[in-house]
Amino acid sequence: MITAGDLKGVIAMMPAFTTKNGDSPDAEDTVDIAALEAALEKMIGDGANAIATTGSFGECHTLLWEEQKKLMDATIQVVRKRVPVFAGCTTVNPRETKKQVKFAQEAGADGVLCGVPHYLPSSVDNAVQFYLDLADAFPKLGIAVYHNPAIHHVRLPVAAFTRLVSRPNIVAMKDSHRTPLEFMKLMNIVKGKISVFCYQTQLYPYFMLGAAGCWSICAWMGPSPILELRDACFAGDWEKAKQLCLDIDAAYVEPGQPGDITWRENFHKLVINEAGYCYAGPLRPPFRHVPADVIEQSKETAASWNRLCEKYPHRETAVRAGR
Repeated sequence: MITAGDLKGVIAMMPAFTTKNGDSPDAEDTVDIAALEAALEKMIGDGANAIATTGSFGECHTLLWEEQKKLMDATIQVVRKRVPVFAGCTTVNPRETKKQVKFAQEAGADGVLCGVPHYLPSSVDNAVQFYLDLADAFPKLGIAVYHNPAIHHVRLPVAAFTRLVSRPNIVAMKDSHRTPLEFMKLMNIVKGKISVFCYQTQLYPYFMLGAAGCWSICAWMGPSPILELRDACFAGDWEKAKQLCLDIDAAYVEPGQPGDITWRENFHKLVINEAGYCYAGPLRPPFRHVPADVIEQSKETAASWNRLCEKYPHRETAVRAGR
């Protein structure tokens, strides 16, 4: 079983690569396996430390179950245990989540990334129980907490982790919702038991406070700035890490006002397509009408990100990849 100690560095949050006809509401088999394979080979070769599928950006909400199975299977087969794979299994009820987790385990995933069932808001007690039940049902599988209060409608307080660390296979968390003080308190509970991955521009200073690494969607636009940030933190080069966080933040600006998530996830996909590192494909329904200003901003952001990649080119060595 994978452990918290096995997890560090950059988790690349993978797109659900779409076929050319995948924007049609009548399409039923929309996962572009060739694009998925090409992008994964590139990402692993460039040094990402882990891959996670089907989060919010990874379209757990737009894929048919048959498509999710196809995507999970293909990802696991392409990666071939070179880095850990966490299969995203987030649904609106626990029984459906368990069905997906069972498939992921049988397919060979190292772990699963699960958000709390979220059609209606959960209490903290029920959210914690959801993870405990998952861990007990799949004791040999790594469980990663997918903490996204804006979408899953529940915020897990630091105190909740005194219960979550009771299960040795709850080994990781994707999070970006802690103040530095909260994060320090969290580390006092989970250090050595749950590896916490913060948002990319939180890695400085959160790596100093105990974060194992960061999660990144932007890596699929070109991973070199994110990998350089990781390596600066591994080396304790805090001035470089600080500057990288500032540069990454300036290069990638989400559309809309702060807190507006209407186009946040799909905007990533548009920018990835424009940036050219890989091709994630068209947006799936129901996202069929994209505002002109969002399209224009995606082009500007892609150009900005490509300039950032030129400023921080990738240095391809196994040592810098943390492996």
